[in-house]
Amino acid sequence: MSSKRQIAVGVDAGSARVRCAICILEGGRLRYAGHGEASSRGFTRGRITDQGALSASIQQAVQAAERVAEVSVEGVVIGMGGSAVAGANSRGLYEFGRPRDIEADDLGYAVERATRVRLEDDRMILQVFPQDFIVDGRAGYRNPRGALCSRLEANVHVVTVSVQDHQCLVNAANQAQLTVEETVFEPMAAAYAAVLPEDRNRGVAVVDIGAHSTDIAVYDGDALLLASSLALGGDHFSRDVAHALSIAFSDAEMLKEEFGCALLGLTCDATLIEVPSPDGRPSREATRKELNYVLEARADQLFQHVKLELAKVGMEQSLLEGVVLTGGGALLTGMCDMAERGLNCQARNALPIGIEEWPLDVDNPNWTTAAGIAMYSARLKMKEQKRKAPGFMGLVLR
Repeated sequence: MSSKRQIAVGVDAGSARVRCAICILEGGRLRYAGHGEASSRGFTRGRITDQGALSASIQQAVQAAERVAEVSVEGVVIGMGGSAVAGANSRGLYEFGRPRDIEADDLGYAVERATRVRLEDDRMILQVFPQDFIVDGRAGYRNPRGALCSRLEANVHVVTVSVQDHQCLVNAANQAQLTVEETVFEPMAAAYAAVLPEDRNRGVAVVDIGAHSTDIAVYDGDALLLASSLALGGDHFSRDVAHALSIAFSDAEMLKEEFGCALLGLTCDATLIEVPSPDGRPSREATRKELNYVLEARADQLFQHVKLELAKVGMEQSLLEGVVLTGGGALLTGMCDMAERGLNCQARNALPIGIEEWPLDVDNPNWTTAAGIAMYSARLKMKEQKRKAPGFMGLVLR
């Protein structure tokens, strides 16, 4: 790898906030340089409906990060999530014709054949994640390079995305005078920043709770077993509160953030809180229990849906490293406790690790995805390491 100083930039274009993280890659080390954020405009219920407005938000966030980092950004890696993304398993077969040793290119070719799946007209492949290989009918090989065989099969997880949504996001970045180096599945990027390789080996799920959706990535070792999205997010919690207390959405958001808890009993439920009234009428009082009862019901529903997703890949009882929560929805008090109760495993908030000098004011789940995307950008730039990377990650980053 060249020792030349390089800039690695990650953009998390969420439906509530756009966040940009800039890092410096030098001598194989990744160092924080700057960050910036802006209110996200151009989304309606998690889908891009105004490309120009989103472009302005991206430009504002990147420019804020540039001022802190004192660098000029030209290319970025940008994350995708939400209902536009879906994942499915696929298998590719490579017949050698005669027994011989498996080479690195053979693994790549088997994986490439597995990506030859029939897609709907409005779908494209976002990323491909190798799971394992089958060598002459014997399953379970993680890296069979050097093994003698005549028939090699690759099991992969193919993450697809809406062509229209993907193109709108790329065009929005281009309109902001940015080159898109690559687009990535956001929970995978969050896993880059918050989950160590040894934690993946014991089974872990990354649950990214955004404003309009919750995205899930489930790992068993290097293998991504599941990439999925649920149409439930932080805004659903706020809408429930607004409906239950008959208040405006903005007031419900404020009460949720200031007094809310996803699990009854963790706070003093008898405490009285001031509930704003519409039309200038005097505010009224309600107990904290009334607020938290609503939030607990929605949190329980969310994690029951997550449990159903885990069951699809047989991991509902196999997450020895538990669940890692990221996104703005993870900041609600009691979410880890609800995750542990609903999923019967340990849970923690995702915090960025692996970036030197990462500042304390962004050391929270809101920024984990942006940090992970920047780390992924750096990984792409380490061309020498990329070519030599063993096992699955070498294939993912080919």
